[in-house]
Amino acid sequence: MTTLKNHTILYDAECPMCKLYTHAFVQTGLLDKNGRAPYQQLPQDACPMVNRQRAVNEIALINQQTGEVTYGVKSLFKIIGNAMPVFKPLFGFSPFVWLMSKVYAFISYNRRVIIPTAGDGFALQPTFKLRYRVTYLVFAWALTSYILTCYAPLLGGIMPVGNLYREALICGGQIFFQGVVISIVANKKKWDYLGSMMTISLAGGLLLLPVVLLANVFGPHPIIYAGYFMLIAGLMFLEHIRRSKVLGIGWVLTITWAVYRAAILAAILFI
Repeated sequence: MTTLKNHTILYDAECPMCKLYTHAFVQTGLLDKNGRAPYQQLPQDACPMVNRQRAVNEIALINQQTGEVTYGVKSLFKIIGNAMPVFKPLFGFSPFVWLMSKVYAFISYNRRVIIPTAGDGFALQPTFKLRYRVTYLVFAWALTSYILTCYAPLLGGIMPVGNLYREALICGGQIFFQGVVISIVANKKKWDYLGSMMTISLAGGLLLLPVVLLANVFGPHPIIYAGYFMLIAGLMFLEHIRRSKVLGIGWVLTITWAVYRAAILAAILFI
C-alpha cells in the first residue's frame, strides 16, 4: 500500500473512535508517522485554510504542500484511495459518496453519545444536529426492539413471550419516560442523555445477538438464557451509572431507569 505523504489528518482527541482509526492509518502506513494530530492542539495561527468548526464536525485532511483541505468522508476516501487505487472509481461515484457522507455524518454527529468522555474543556465542540440525534434514537430503538423480539422466545416457560409490538412499546416507552425525567432534572442535557441511554440499550441488544444467532446450536435452555439476560442488564446498569457521572446528572436518571425496567418486568410477569 502507498503512503499518503505530506498530509496531516486532524482528529478529535476526546473521541476514542477517532484516535483508534487515525492511529491505525499511521500504523498500517496509510499515513506517514507524523500524519495525524489532534485538532485541539492545533495552534491558532497554523493552517489558516482550515475551517476549525467544520474540522470538529468532519475530520480534516490537510495537504501540507498546497494547503488544500478535505473534510469528512472525502478525507477517508483520499487516504484509502491512495493506498488502494482500485477503490478510486467507487470513491468518485457521486451516489456512493452521498450515501457514505450521510453514514459518516450519522456517526460523527453522534460520536459523543456513542462513546462519551468527560472532555478537556476545548472551546470548539461538535455541532449538535437534532435530525441526526433523532435518527440515532430511532435506529437504536428499532434495532434493539427487533433483537429483543428475537431473544424473547428463548425465555419461553419463564416469562410470557411477546412480539415486536410489545418490545418496541417498551423501548419507546423508556425513551419517553426518561425524556420527561431528564427534561425536569437537566433539560439542557436532554439529547445527550437520551443518546447515551439508547447507546446502552443498543449495546445490550448487540450483546444478546450472538446467543440469538447460536440458539439452535445451544438448544433450549431458558434458565441459562435468562441468567445471561440478567447479566447483560447488570452491565447496562453499571454503564448507565458511568455515563451519568460523565454527563454530571447525578443518580436520579439511573434510579428512574432501573425503576422503569423493574416495573415493566413486573407487569410482564404478573399482569
